Amino acid sequence: MAAACSFRSVTRAPPPLRGIARRGMRCCSAAPPGAAAAAAYTSSNKLVLEVKERLEREHPGLPTGRNGRDDEEMILWFLKDRKFSIDETVSKLTKAIKWRQDFGVSELSEESVKGLYQTGKAYVHDSFDIYGRPVLVVVASKHFPSKQDPVENEKLCAFLVEKALSRLPLGTESILGIFDLRGFQVENGDHQFLKFLIDVFYYYYPKRLGQVLFVDAPFVFQPMWQLVKPLLKQYASLVRFCDVETVRKEYFTEETVPPDFGN
Repeated sequence: MAAACSFRSVTRAPPPLRGIARRGMRCCSAAPPGAAAAAAYTSSNKLVLEVKERLEREHPGLPTGRNGRDDEEMILWFLKDRKFSIDETVSKLTKAIKWRQDFGVSELSEESVKGLYQTGKAYVHDSFDIYGRPVLVVVASKHFPSKQDPVENEKLCAFLVEKALSRLPLGTESILGIFDLRGFQVENGDHQFLKFLIDVFYYYYPKRLGQVLFVDAPFVFQPMWQLVKPLLKQYASLVRFCDVETVRKEYFTEETVPPDFGN
């Protein structure tokens, strides 16, 4: 426990949604709330169509359908991530859709990742946390980069992220990631995989990771964190170092806590 406390907790609990009510109040002086909402919807819809048309014109070879260049829900999500910049949205969406196509994300299944999935090194928890978020758990002590195929590790990662996001309840937009660092040793460290994981959540699933818990991090993990933290940039604020007791008491009820973190 003492070793785990050697890391400074970056954040406490997920912050409440901010600014929505205040922005709404400021808008009231210019237009009724209903009119303001309608105007915002019309504006967003127009931008979605602009991005959709540009993708069709500039990248006709990209796939269509769900998670394709004409997926309006996906386009809107990336627009929000890029602060409604058309150029930035087109660029980031193109990169994400090409990755999904080249990586074969739609073809991933539990059967296709069975070899590593059965090790228990990572899984999507059956229950949500107290904030209603799907939970992705990684058991670092079961990760052996010198013995496990890096491509297969990446496929397992993509499959589990897709699985977690498929369980998002209505009104919930992000997932909770838990890294169980108990028993972590030098041989479990994998800078290449962590770089892939950062790319996944920055480029391909932006703003889908609500918070990351590093649980009971031993001192030997500190050099790895010092390498990874600069790569996270402002997203390092999503990380919280904590102990098992914190996971149990602040993120789950007795009935929903993952078995690895139960009493």
